[in-house]
Amino acid sequence: MHARPFQQIDVFSHRPGDGNPLAVVMEAGDLGAAEMQRFAAWTNLSETTFLLPPTEAGRAGGADYRVRIFTPGGELPFAGHPTLGTCHAWLHAGHRPREAGAIVQECGLGLVRIRQQGGTLAFAAPPLRRSAPNPALLALVTGALGLRPQQILAAQLLDNGPRWLGLLLGDAPTVLGLQPDHARLKDLGQAVGVVHVAPTAGDTQSPGVTVRAFAAPMGNPEDPVTGSLNASLAQWLIAEGLAPRQYLVAQGECLGRAGRVHISQDDDGQVWVGGQAVTCIEGRALL
Repeated sequence: MHARPFQQIDVFSHRPGDGNPLAVVMEAGDLGAAEMQRFAAWTNLSETTFLLPPTEAGRAGGADYRVRIFTPGGELPFAGHPTLGTCHAWLHAGHRPREAGAIVQECGLGLVRIRQQGGTLAFAAPPLRRSAPNPALLALVTGALGLRPQQILAAQLLDNGPRWLGLLLGDAPTVLGLQPDHARLKDLGQAVGVVHVAPTAGDTQSPGVTVRAFAAPMGNPEDPVTGSLNASLAQWLIAEGLAPRQYLVAQGECLGRAGRVHISQDDDGQVWVGGQAVTCIEGRALL
């Protein structure tokens, strides 16, 4: 065992306790997957990440560092709040990217671009695969959420590494009032993201989009603030004209959090998912 630099970051918040916590273990290049998984299960956070040097191919592609991302139950090829939180930890530790203000992360999904603007980090949403859900699955999930079919305005299966069933609902109180049967969702093996887009969503001074993420199949009944889900929701909703090109998301209220996710689509059609992050714990982890 070795004492390794360790940080715990709150992501999508400027104030500790309002966002989604992430454990980051640095100097993890000699750790195996089983050791990483064991530590991630011990932290019992939605995700724990491990910083490593880029692979030869990653370095050739411009990667500044490589990350492996674990939930308590398994490894993910990509996830949003671990991407921003790991980047924040890497910068906080004194590292600097090859190009000022532009960081390249290597992960299981490939290379992910991250931009730094003031106190905000934003990642380029990775390519999205989406399709209409199986009607039988949609009916089962609708029942597990306690919804009636007519309350769902639109639905899509979304896959950018993590796989979500995205559901668009007609009002925020319905989203916030959901009390899902998490055991049933776990049995179905389907993570679900529920979203409402207000008519005023284009005014980014205050949150106009409400999101909740139910991730029992990933070991987390409800995720406080979810970058990968917000990325895929944005790509779907903007492409279908169901959301403006820029908006501000509120997520986490039902868990006592106040997460804020900034969504924007640039002129090239790239969706960016951003937010603030703050270091809450810093020290060394023995593993």
